[in-house]
Amino acid sequence: MSNHSQHLPEPGLRALILAAGRGQRMRPLTDHAPKPLLALAGKPIITWQIERLRDAGIVDLVINLGWLGAHIPAALGDGRALGVDIAYSEEPQDAYETGGGIATALPLLGGAGAAPFVVVSGDIHTDFNYARLHAAAARIAAAPQTTSAHFVLTDNPPHHPQGDMALDASGRVRRDGQRLNYGNIGVFHPALFAGQPVRQAWKLFPWMFAQVDAGRVSGEHFRGAWHNLGTPEQLATLDAELRAAAARR
Repeated sequence: MSNHSQHLPEPGLRALILAAGRGQRMRPLTDHAPKPLLALAGKPIITWQIERLRDAGIVDLVINLGWLGAHIPAALGDGRALGVDIAYSEEPQDAYETGGGIATALPLLGGAGAAPFVVVSGDIHTDFNYARLHAAAARIAAAPQTTSAHFVLTDNPPHHPQGDMALDASGRVRRDGQRLNYGNIGVFHPALFAGQPVRQAWKLFPWMFAQVDAGRVSGEHFRGAWHNLGTPEQLATLDAELRAAAARR
């Protein structure tokens, strides 16, 4: 076992990596492999995420599996080679969407009475410092009636110029104002998902907007590198950028 877990700022923070989707826009690459396993500068997209989470002291991971899901545990195993501990939440090939995926994985994340957990997509690449989420999780745990979730928002990417949500001056997520992109990075109190449908498909949004409208979601605007890898062209462009950057070092 790697010694990465010997210096955790807050041991026990769990993360769910969403990896069940079909990746239709990434076809034909995803006809024979799940999107998170596609190669990016020499390693799978999801491995970049795992390493960044690990380096932030988040080593208890759950990965949900859907389309060609058996390929992922075959590639990653129990995570020991990467210095993490991975459990798997299995879904059918057509998967349960984000909301259903989180609710179904809840027992592996400690259940409704456990600590807040991180949810990230397995097909984004970012240099966001996940260590920042320890403090967000602690705030949610201390006062869940005030803050039930925390969202990381980014500048709007070209494919989504209208954005999703805004941040007010107090750091609360709102639906009105200058909209930013939901960066597929969040921290959630598990009680949100207690009693929600499991083993069926339902979307995280607009369901979570009830918490946003109640003022119970905090947020931050991350202005660094963030890429949602949706198409073969986007993957090839970032692959070339990362390889060029590595060659300059």
